[in-house]
Amino acid sequence: MKIKSAEFVMSNSDVAKCPKSRLPEYAFIGRSNVGKSSLINMLTSRKSLAKTSGRPGKTQLINHFLINNNWHLVDLPGYGYARVSKSSKKVFQKFITQYFGSREQLVTAFVLVDIRHTPQPIDLEFMQWLGENGIPFSIIFTKADKLRPQAIEKHVDDYKNILLETWVEVPNYFITSSSKDIGKDDVLGYIDGLNENMNLEAN
Repeated sequence: MKIKSAEFVMSNSDVAKCPKSRLPEYAFIGRSNVGKSSLINMLTSRKSLAKTSGRPGKTQLINHFLINNNWHLVDLPGYGYARVSKSSKKVFQKFITQYFGSREQLVTAFVLVDIRHTPQPIDLEFMQWLGENGIPFSIIFTKADKLRPQAIEKHVDDYKNILLETWVEVPNYFITSSSKDIGKDDVLGYIDGLNENMNLEAN
């Protein structure tokens, strides 16, 4: 897929105010400082479409971008949990939960994970939450330029081994580096294929 146009549409914290169009949406989410804004800018070949910051957690709103006039890229705030009680499940920020629960336009989510680190409980728990709620997702491992190939393979295998303890199969995943343009064609090609399948089904 070639990105011919990418433009900001809106930011808000009210899911009811998200775009009313029926265009397919692809949501990008991850922990703070995982490199989400840099990845979005890399995918769209725009240097400042998504604002990057040295201060983690800068994204606080649901940000919609219109890509090629036929699909929305959605930049979501970093997920977090708040413990209501010892017996209660951890919950996310209210409007993130509402987004995933109500946006029929959502085709799939992309969960960004920093490849440099061993599997983090918060990432694994978020993936588990998506699975339990029937929300399709792929994993995007970021910052692959920071590790040697052998280390990348080991860290991916670590995630696979943990996920397979509770999952029948490992979710689809991509290896990326925003600074080196690694994985760009793979991610965009995957989105393009999903869009084409939807068009075929619609016809």
